[in-house]
Amino acid sequence: MNAKNKEGSHKNIWYGIGRQRIEIPKTVLKQKVQPNALLNQLYVCSLGYYPNARGHYTYRKKGLPENFLFYCVDGAGWYQIGDKKSEVGPNQFFILPQNVEHAYASTEDNPWSIYWIHFGGESLPQFNELHAVQKHFKPFYIKSSGEIVTMFSRMYKALELGYSTDNLIFANMCLPHFLSLFIYNSKHTTVSPNDKLDVVDSAILYMQEHINENISLQDLSSHYNYSASRFSSLFKQKTGYAPIDYFIQMKMQKASQQLDFSTNSVKDIALSMGFDDPYYFSKRFRKIIGLSPKQYRSQKKD
Repeated sequence: MNAKNKEGSHKNIWYGIGRQRIEIPKTVLKQKVQPNALLNQLYVCSLGYYPNARGHYTYRKKGLPENFLFYCVDGAGWYQIGDKKSEVGPNQFFILPQNVEHAYASTEDNPWSIYWIHFGGESLPQFNELHAVQKHFKPFYIKSSGEIVTMFSRMYKALELGYSTDNLIFANMCLPHFLSLFIYNSKHTTVSPNDKLDVVDSAILYMQEHINENISLQDLSSHYNYSASRFSSLFKQKTGYAPIDYFIQMKMQKASQQLDFSTNSVKDIALSMGFDDPYYFSKRFRKIIGLSPKQYRSQKKD
């Protein structure tokens, strides 16, 4: 059957009016991308845009060897990982992890329009272990961002011009930023007073606003109506640090800025960061920064 006469999905590929699709040949990936240390950690395998994708349906029992990111800009659809099925609507995206059985489809009465990208690489297992990634294995709403479409177009147009080393490097250098627009969407958008942050992001902003004060774990957990253990667990899951350890790191970062840009004494800087004992402050500073405050200031002057 001629591809031009096909409609809907055939062999897990959708055919329809307005379809944009680029699949980098496996030979190119094997010869130019995978041996290249600059590219082989995270790279584009294929990408496309399906407008009004009526009849779009795919099922893969063994999944894919790479990840798959979907961004729905209009219409609706669904996807299923194992026995968990989720509905997807406009301004939502989700990530399908590698090597996992899955199915997805647009709805018949309101077919979706989607941007999508397959991406692989040696660091993909570590990428999929990130909490920021795992929470997006289910549908997630993001603020409409013109930058997402712009970045997609840049990668697509570069690869459309062929698989030269320059084009491959450009597209694959764009990829991490493109992914960050999704998994760290809130960091790319201006936070308004009405936006609801998750408890960890809110707590970090609270720490920043009270950087000159002493805050206990009990203070933080009570402020957000959590038990100390539950708050600590959520905080460490997202940041990799216990809450107070994170707060101390923020204090030392601020202190290092004062050492860089002011002539304030170490004692005065310690007091401004809520440390009554400058010797204890210096001890914590050395543990986190790797140098004493005096050594840090001297090194910067040199």
